[in-house]
Amino acid sequence: MLSGEDLVFILTSMLTNFTEFKPLGLVLGMMLGIGLAQKVGLIQTFMKKTIINAPPKLVTYAVIFTDVLGNLASDAAFIIVPPIAAMVFLTLGRHPIAGLAAGFAGVGAGFTANVLITGTDALLSGISTEVAKNVGGGLTVTPVDNWFFMSFSVIMLMVVGVLITVVEPKLCKYEGSTSNKKLEEIKTIESRGLRNAGLAALIYLGLVALAIFLPGSQLRNEEGGLIPSPFLDGIIPIILFFFIAIAFAYDVTVGKIKKTGDVPGYMGEAMKDMSGFIILIFAAAQFIAYFEWTNIGVWIVVSGAEFLQNINLTGLPVIIGFIFLAAILNLFIFSGSAQWALMAPVFIPMFALLDYNPAFTQLAFRIADSSTNHAIEPIRTDDSGVHGGL
Repeated sequence: MLSGEDLVFILTSMLTNFTEFKPLGLVLGMMLGIGLAQKVGLIQTFMKKTIINAPPKLVTYAVIFTDVLGNLASDAAFIIVPPIAAMVFLTLGRHPIAGLAAGFAGVGAGFTANVLITGTDALLSGISTEVAKNVGGGLTVTPVDNWFFMSFSVIMLMVVGVLITVVEPKLCKYEGSTSNKKLEEIKTIESRGLRNAGLAALIYLGLVALAIFLPGSQLRNEEGGLIPSPFLDGIIPIILFFFIAIAFAYDVTVGKIKKTGDVPGYMGEAMKDMSGFIILIFAAAQFIAYFEWTNIGVWIVVSGAEFLQNINLTGLPVIIGFIFLAAILNLFIFSGSAQWALMAPVFIPMFALLDYNPAFTQLAFRIADSSTNHAIEPIRTDDSGVHGGL
C-alpha cells in the first residue's frame, strides 16, 4: 500500500469507503429509535419492573432474562441491572453478591442475544455483507439471519444462568446491615406508561403483520415469500419506527418530552453515545476496502482453505477451532465489532470455500465473543455498547 497507485487509492477512496459502508447507516438508523426509547426511560423502567415485580421463586430467572434483553440499552444494562438484582436478593434475605454476580453474568454473556432485532444484528450483518459481496454468488447477511438462534439463546442463557446461581449457598453468610435498604419503587405513572407502550407495540406489530399478509402485499417477494423480500430489506426502518412508536406511547403518560424540540434533542444524545462507534466504523471501512484492493485477503483465504482441506480439518472441528480462536482474541481486542471487522475479511471467504454461509460464520463468532465478554467488559470504552458479543 506504499506505491504511488496505492496512495492515490487511499486518498481518493477514503471518504467513500466510510460513507458507503453499510453498517454505518444500519446501526445509526436503528439507534435513533432505540436511543429515544432509552432517553425517555422506557427501557430502564421495563428492566426494573421485570425484576422487582417477579415472584420470589422466579427472581433469578427474571434477573437473567432482563440481563439478556438489556443489551437494547447497550452499556446502560451493566449500570441498571446488577445493582437492582443485588437489592432484590437482599430484600428476600439472599446474599446480595449473588444477585450482583447473576446480574453481571447475564448482561455479559447475553450481550448478543435477544428476542428483538438489535443494533448488534445490524452492525455485524452489515460488516458480513460488505465482505460477502466480494465472495460472489450474491451472498448477503441480513439483520434477521441469526434471529432464530439468538432468540432461543435467551431461554438457554436464562436456564444456564439460574443453574450456575445455585452456588449461592457456598457464599459466606451476609453480615451487612439490611436496615434502610429499600428498592426504589416503580412509580404508578411509569407503570401506566409501560402498559401504554405494550399496547402500542401490539398495535404496531399487528399493523405490520397485516401489511405483510394482505393479498398482493408489496412487502413479499414475487413468489409470495419473505426470504428474500422487501420486508427483510426494510427491516431496520420498520424496527426504527417500532421503537419510536412505543417511546411516544410511554412518554404520553410520563411526559418527559415537553416540547417538539426535545425529540431531536434526545435522539442527538443517543447519537453522541455512538461517537466511538462512528470512529470505529471509519477505520473498519478502510481496512476492508484495503483488503479487497490489495487482494491479500484472497491469498490468505485460498491458502487457508487449502491448508484446512489438506489436513482434513473441516466440518464441526474447524468451526470449534474458529470459536476458540475468536474467544481468545476477544481477550486482547476489546471492541467486538472491531474484532469482527478484522476477522470477517479472512474467515467469511475462507469458510465460504468450505461451503459455510457467511451468516453461519458470523453466528460462530457471536458465540465466541460472548463467552469471554466478562473478562473484558469492564475495560471496553469505544463501542457505546455496540459490541460483537457484542
